[in-house]
Amino acid sequence: MGDRILLEGMDFYGYHGVNHSEKEVGQPFIVDLELELDLKAAGDSDNLCDTVDYSQAYLIVKMVMEGQSRNLLESVAEALAQNLLHFLALDGVKVRVTKPQVYIEGAVLRGSSVEIHRQRNA
Repeated sequence: MGDRILLEGMDFYGYHGVNHSEKEVGQPFIVDLELELDLKAAGDSDNLCDTVDYSQAYLIVKMVMEGQSRNLLESVAEALAQNLLHFLALDGVKVRVTKPQVYIEGAVLRGSSVEIHRQRNA
């Protein structure tokens, strides 16, 4: 694996889920990203123009997480990956979306997550 920028533990409140209550009341979500790109030029130049601005990545994630309601975490993760690849100069991206408050009758768990990895089409 090549160079990566990690953005971890971004907290959002969204209205994603299959259940009516998830869409009406909403719930917290946590997003972690691995942004893949060559960081050699930025390391040599110490210039923001040679890398990805974290604040732009954050705003893209915020737009998706606080935007259109989706049923599945898989769909949320895919929308994040596609938007990040579209708007930022990345070679690839790994996205993890976690729903920390999951209700499964009789189960005890800290949450559920979906993680996907997408590459820029050549």
